[in-house]
Amino acid sequence: MTLDAEAVKSQYWMDEVLNMQKKILQGIGTMISMKDVDVDLTPKELVFQQDKIRLFHYKPIVSNPVAIPLLIVYALVNRQYMMDLQQERSVIRTFLEQGLDVYIIDWGYPDQSDKYLSMEDYIDGYFNDAVDTIRKANGLDKVNLLGVCQGGTFSVIYTALYPQKIKNLVTMVTPVDFATDDGLLYTWSKYLNVDNLVDVFGVIPGEFMNIGFLMLKPFQLTMDKYVSMIDNLDNPDAVRDFLSMEKWIFDSPGQAGEAFRKFVKDLFQENLLVQNKMELGGRTVNLKNIDMPLLNVFAEQDHLVPPSSSRPLNDLVASTDKEVIHFSGGHIGIFVSSSSQKKVAPAIARWLADRSLPGEKKGPEKKENARNNGSAVN
Repeated sequence: MTLDAEAVKSQYWMDEVLNMQKKILQGIGTMISMKDVDVDLTPKELVFQQDKIRLFHYKPIVSNPVAIPLLIVYALVNRQYMMDLQQERSVIRTFLEQGLDVYIIDWGYPDQSDKYLSMEDYIDGYFNDAVDTIRKANGLDKVNLLGVCQGGTFSVIYTALYPQKIKNLVTMVTPVDFATDDGLLYTWSKYLNVDNLVDVFGVIPGEFMNIGFLMLKPFQLTMDKYVSMIDNLDNPDAVRDFLSMEKWIFDSPGQAGEAFRKFVKDLFQENLLVQNKMELGGRTVNLKNIDMPLLNVFAEQDHLVPPSSSRPLNDLVASTDKEVIHFSGGHIGIFVSSSSQKKVAPAIARWLADRSLPGEKKGPEKKENARNNGSAVN
């Protein structure tokens, strides 16, 4: 290598180091000047509370919302404000703009006094009480239901037990068939000694759960994202987006031990739900009881809930009006990506609006035309 080439190479690396130092200094200034990031900003009001569980109603932003309100049920293992992370990246905001009337359950933060809470307490108790609160407030026999991830599994179980209360069911990135080996979560859970875990902890710490989720993609989730963030430290919007996501990721509630024990044993380890062998409160959860319109939404690159776990739901229910939306993205991208905001959330809202027409508050259900369509969203 010539002296000139060596000089050019040295200058290149010197410029890189200086640019990186400049970005870091600007990033420090950005971080110092930035207050705590705000999330969950869409206006809402508390309409029901029982123990640590709260039911919120978002204030409609259109003059004539869709006649049948929508209840959103998120997972116990994360916070529901992923649906409303930022105003420009808010599934909730999009739903409201599309005319939906939206409620959401906040499961709260279990402590040791909640270690004996069972799945029956969550589904037959809190969940059912929230549905009844909405029905009573709106003078309705039925409500629309949207379940997300573990909250989607809860929603499927609830709908199979209380089909007379649900008008339309939407599942998003929802695990149903736990026999799949696509993804480490399903492999690990099959061998988890959940009895020892629950007996020792009582309430499974959120930090413990979070470490497990991070280990599913250790390099990307514990190293690569932080290294990549250095390139954007001089961009206040990028820093704000990053901090918003980090706040959500590490805001991890503990898990009530008895409910966690049953979820792991009955679903991950024995896969009882898809066999119509799962029992809750002495009743069999029969998926054939689900005969209302169904929209099944999942992400093609989901490392937590692979499509092979979500897709089978459509073949297990008795619904004749059932559709699929498969999104080209991951478990989080389906909520916060620009593509999702433009396509997935509006598509869900339109699907619900078409099946929630005025004049359907009381009386027998109208039969839907049989169809089992699928659509891809890229």
